[in-house]
Amino acid sequence: MPLPYARLFEPPGTRAFTLGNLVARLPMGMFGVSAIMMIAERYGSYALAGAVTATGLAATAVVAPYTARLVDRHGQARTAVPATALAVLGSLLLALCVRLEAPAWTLFAAYALTAATPNTGGMSRARWQHLYAGDPARLHAANSFEQAADELCFMLGPVVAALLCTGLFPEAGTVTGALLLLAGILLFTAQRATEPPPHSGPTKTASPLRAPGMLPLVTVFLATGAVFGSMEVVTVAYADGLGQASAAGPVLALQAAGSCAAGLLYGARAPGGPAERRFLCCLAGMTALLVLPLLAAGTGSLPLLAGALLVAGIATAPTMVTGMGLVQARTPEGRLNEGMTLAVTGLLGGIACGSALGGQAVEHLGARAGYLVPVTAAALALALFSTVSVCARSIRARRPRQTPPAAPPTAPAASERSP
Repeated sequence: MPLPYARLFEPPGTRAFTLGNLVARLPMGMFGVSAIMMIAERYGSYALAGAVTATGLAATAVVAPYTARLVDRHGQARTAVPATALAVLGSLLLALCVRLEAPAWTLFAAYALTAATPNTGGMSRARWQHLYAGDPARLHAANSFEQAADELCFMLGPVVAALLCTGLFPEAGTVTGALLLLAGILLFTAQRATEPPPHSGPTKTASPLRAPGMLPLVTVFLATGAVFGSMEVVTVAYADGLGQASAAGPVLALQAAGSCAAGLLYGARAPGGPAERRFLCCLAGMTALLVLPLLAAGTGSLPLLAGALLVAGIATAPTMVTGMGLVQARTPEGRLNEGMTLAVTGLLGGIACGSALGGQAVEHLGARAGYLVPVTAAALALALFSTVSVCARSIRARRPRQTPPAAPPTAPAASERSP
């Protein structure tokens, strides 16, 4: 492990909470693929599968900021454990409803309960911020490590989900993910030494969403999330159309693998230049690289698509690391978990929209044409942030420069005064 990452784990307790964090985050890469595969298997509709997952993610986008606010106010352990228990109940109910082939509305109701899932990645980043607030280099490495951990979980999660759903029974991925989530949160919250103190006093600062530059940034995350949501649904449908449904997880894992490797390399180097400019470059790179899966899908070759996704994933982690750095810089003090959860909420809302749009595109246009959705979403994110950046520069250029006030006139010397 490179030195910047080895130094992260010097404080006591950091290894333990990271292990719990990884166990709890692995299901985040399992739930989407598991839900899509088991619903499509039992009900024979990718549109229904995309709509159910979209509903759960949309509910999470609404509930997650309030859960994060409770975490900031009452502490991670007191809030995350009961919230996780409710989310696990929702996942198990969803698996039961699918198993019994219950009416479609029960799937939406059960999956909505998973909105209570706490933002484990945000809580982990808050711990690093608490430990390394005065060390920008280590904090940059910690943020990059967290993004690489996200990608690792999304790399392994789909593989595990696909193997469980196809090798055991369709609901196995969801049930296993729910149990791992509960175990990981219990281990994570048990590490009290690294937990940031709660801000139990009255909150005087405004919502992080009202901080300068936060609302446009969350909007960009919304468009970026649509890339991930649509890519997942379309890739599962594409592999299924080729008669290789079990290969969908490993294919999606390659995209996460490219992102994980890029994130570790990105974090090992000190960032250069303004963060806004780096974010713009990352978005441009992601948009350009996402054209590769679209082209590869037209060949009908799953191995070629897998290679294209591996390359396309290179831009994902640097984009997310830089974006999350901007969020941390713009979030008011004492609201860090809420601020980062708002960014994740934007991502989840985008994933929900992307899942629904991807499912509809597959149903009406076919899986190959469905890869137009992530490309369009990435281009929209780039256009949004470009517009915001241009407007911000224009406002700064028009703002009159403040000149120091003129010094008050000095009293005349005694010889110059009138007699």
